[in-house]
Amino acid sequence: MSLKVAVRALCDFTARRGDLDHRFTPSPTASEGIAGHALIAERRRAADATFESEVALEGQHVDETGQTLVVSGRADGVDATQGCLEEVKTHRGDLSRMADNQRALHWAQLYVYGALLCRARGLERLSLALVYLELGSGRETRLSETRTASELEAVFHDHCRRYMAWAKQESEHRARRDAALRKFSFPFADFRTGQRPLAEAVYKAASTSRALLLQAPTGIGKTLGTLFPMLTAMPRQGLDRVFFLTMKTPGRRLALEALEQLDASLEPRQGVRVLELIARDKACEYPEAACHGDACPLARGFYDRLPAAREAGVARGRLDRAALREVALEHQVCPYYLGQELARWCDVVVGDVNHYFDVHALLYALTQVHDWRVGVLVDEAHNLIDRARGMYSAELDQRRLAALRRQAPPALARPLARLGRQWATLGREDDTEEGQSESKGAKKAEARQKGGGMDRDPDYQVLSAPPTAMLRALAQTATAITDYLAEHPGEVDPALQEFLFEALAFIRLAEAFDDHSLFELTRSGRGRARLALRNLIPASFLAPRFAASHSAVLFSATLSPGGYFRDLLGLPDNTASLEVASPFAGEQLEVRIRRDISTRYAHREASIEPIVATLAEQFQRRPGNYLAFFSSFAYLEAVAVRFGDAHGEIPVWCQARGMDESAREAFLARFVPGGGGIGFAVLGGAFAEGIDLPGERLIGAFIATLGLPPVGPRQETLRERLEARFGRGFDYAYQYPGINKVVQAAGRVIRTPEDRGVVVLMDDRFARPEVRALLPGWWRLP
Repeated sequence: MSLKVAVRALCDFTARRGDLDHRFTPSPTASEGIAGHALIAERRRAADATFESEVALEGQHVDETGQTLVVSGRADGVDATQGCLEEVKTHRGDLSRMADNQRALHWAQLYVYGALLCRARGLERLSLALVYLELGSGRETRLSETRTASELEAVFHDHCRRYMAWAKQESEHRARRDAALRKFSFPFADFRTGQRPLAEAVYKAASTSRALLLQAPTGIGKTLGTLFPMLTAMPRQGLDRVFFLTMKTPGRRLALEALEQLDASLEPRQGVRVLELIARDKACEYPEAACHGDACPLARGFYDRLPAAREAGVARGRLDRAALREVALEHQVCPYYLGQELARWCDVVVGDVNHYFDVHALLYALTQVHDWRVGVLVDEAHNLIDRARGMYSAELDQRRLAALRRQAPPALARPLARLGRQWATLGREDDTEEGQSESKGAKKAEARQKGGGMDRDPDYQVLSAPPTAMLRALAQTATAITDYLAEHPGEVDPALQEFLFEALAFIRLAEAFDDHSLFELTRSGRGRARLALRNLIPASFLAPRFAASHSAVLFSATLSPGGYFRDLLGLPDNTASLEVASPFAGEQLEVRIRRDISTRYAHREASIEPIVATLAEQFQRRPGNYLAFFSSFAYLEAVAVRFGDAHGEIPVWCQARGMDESAREAFLARFVPGGGGIGFAVLGGAFAEGIDLPGERLIGAFIATLGLPPVGPRQETLRERLEARFGRGFDYAYQYPGINKVVQAAGRVIRTPEDRGVVVLMDDRFARPEVRALLPGWWRLP
C-alpha cells in the first residue's frame, strides 16, 4: 500500500526549524494571498505568454523496503523559456521580520517542487526563484538559486525519508488501533437502563454516515454510551478521528474519565491516543512573555525540539492537560502549541465546541486539509445554538474608537477621523418609520401577553441595510493600521492591535452577511454607540461543518423538538432523532403546578407573596436542601428579601452577579446531606445545569418562571426573523428555549434511581397543553 502526502504537508513536517514566533505581524488574508498570486501570474504572462501557473506535479519515493510515498502538489509558476520555477509568497511590511521557520518552509517547498518538475520534464538543471510580494506596495523581492536535478533529487529523498519513517509508524499505529477496536468490548458487565438503545443509535448513525439528535436523561451515562459505539465504529467505517466536544470544563473531565474506563477493554492498553485541547491562556507557562524566541524560553528553538517532543507525546498515548504539560516541559517546548501539533496525530481529541465550530476552528481546518473522516460527538448540545450565535457575531464600540484617536500616531489620524465621521452619521438614514425594526404595536403586545413584560430599550435600532459607507471606512482603517504596524515593528501598541483584530473580525463576518444575521445599533448617549453584527440563525455557518463530518451526534437531556435544533443548527435533512426512555419512575418526582401564580413582568410584584408562601410551606412539609430558580437577579433578590423577613429561621443563600469559581463552589458546598435551606439562583445560569447534587444534597426545586426570554426589541427582531425563515417565530424565539431551561433546572433534582424529590412549577402557563407537551414524558403532571 502506498502512502500519500501533499508537498505543503511534507515540508511542514520536515522543514521547519528554529523558534516559534507568534509576534503580531500583519499577514495577508486568504483572499489577499490568492489575489497576490494572480497578480504575479498576470505580470509573468504579460512578459511571456508561455508562462504556466498552478502546474500540477506528482512523484514517488520508494524506500528500501519497497514502501511507496506519493508526493503531489501545484507549483505556483513555471517559465519554460527561462528554465525557472517560482514559488510565490505574499507578505506585508519588512520582509526581514519574517520568522526563520517560515523562510525554511518556503525554500523546502521550492526544492521539492523543483525535484518533481525536473523529473516530469527531464531537466538536468533548474533555476529556482522564491518570490515575495509585498501587498501594500506591490513590490517583488526575488531570491534565486540554480540547482542541478541530482541536488534537488537528494533534497526530495531526504524529506521523504524523514517523513516516511513517521508515516510508517503512524500506519502501523493505525493498524494496531483498528485491530484493538475490532475486538472492543463494553467495560462493564451490562449497560445501564437506557444506555444500550443510546449506544445502538450512535453506532447506527456512524454506520450510515448520518447526524443524530439524541435526547437522553441525566444519569444513564451519555458520555460513555456515545464514546463506546463511536470508537467501535472507527475501524469498520474507516474513521480517522473522533472529536468529543463539550461546552464546559467538567464535560471534558467526564469524557477523559470515560476514555480511561474504555481503555481497560483495549488490548493493547492505550491503543487509542487521546488528547485534551485547552485554551491558550490556560496552557501558557509564561503569560507575561510574548510568544517568540526572544521572550519565551519555550518558544526558543521550538521547532528544533518539536520532533522529539512529538515522538514522546504519541508514545505517551493519554495526553490530558497534566500529561501534555509534563511532556512539553520535559522537552522544553510550549504546551499549547505542542497540543496543536499533536491534534494531527491523536485518535480522539477532547475539547471545547469552538475547536470545531468556530470561525478559526483548528479541528475543522485539519479535517479539511487532511480530508479526514471524522466522528463528532457534541455534549450538552442544547447550548450550541447560543454558543454558535456568539461565534459568528461581532461588535464595535464608538468609545474605543474615540480613545484610539486620542493616542494614535499621526499617520493614522486621517483614516481614524474618516471612520469617526461615519460613526457620527451611522443609522440616520434608518431613523424613519420604515427603517425601524418591525417590532411594534400589536406584535409587541402579542409577545407581552405570551411571554411576559416588555424589556424597553429605546436606543436600540436594527439597520434596514448593511452600513456600506461605515464598512468601507472600517476596511480602509484596518488596512492603514495593518500597513503602519508592518512599517513600525518596534512600536507595539496593544490598544491599536486589539482594535485591528476587532475590525478584521467584523469585516470578515460582514462579507458573509445575509438574512441569518443583522446589523444593530445601540446608542447610550452622544459618542456612546455600539454597532453589532449579530448572528441569529447559525445554521448557515454550521452546516458546512456538519457536512464535513462522517457522522455527528448531538446529545443532551433537552433536545426537543428535533425540528427546532435541526433548523437552527443547519443539520442535514436526513438527521435522525431519538428520545431515550428515562430510567426514572414517575413516583420518584412529585410535580406540582401553582396555577394561581403568574410570573409575567406585569404581575411580578403581586407574585412575590404567594411564591414566598409556597417555598415556606414546602420546606416545612419536608425540610432539606432546595433550589429556587427565577428569571432575573432583580426578581430573585426581591423574593429573597421578602422571604428572609417572613421566614428568617430558614437558611437562604443567593447566587450573585459575576460569581467567580470559588464563590460558585462555596454556593454548592452549602448543599450537604442532612442540611437544610434554599439556594436562590437564576434560571439558565451556573446552577441551572451541569451540577450534580444527588441524594439528600438536593431534594427539590422551585421554578418561578416559564423561562421565556424577556420581550424587547432584540428578542422581537429575532422572533420576526425566525418567523420569516421557519414560520415558528414565537416557538423558536421564546417557548422552546425557555422550556428547555426549565427542564434542565428541574433535572438537578433526580440524579439516580434512588433519588426522591419535588419540583414546584410556579406559573399558570405550565398548565397549558402546548407547554405540558414539552415537559418530560416520565413526569406525572397534576
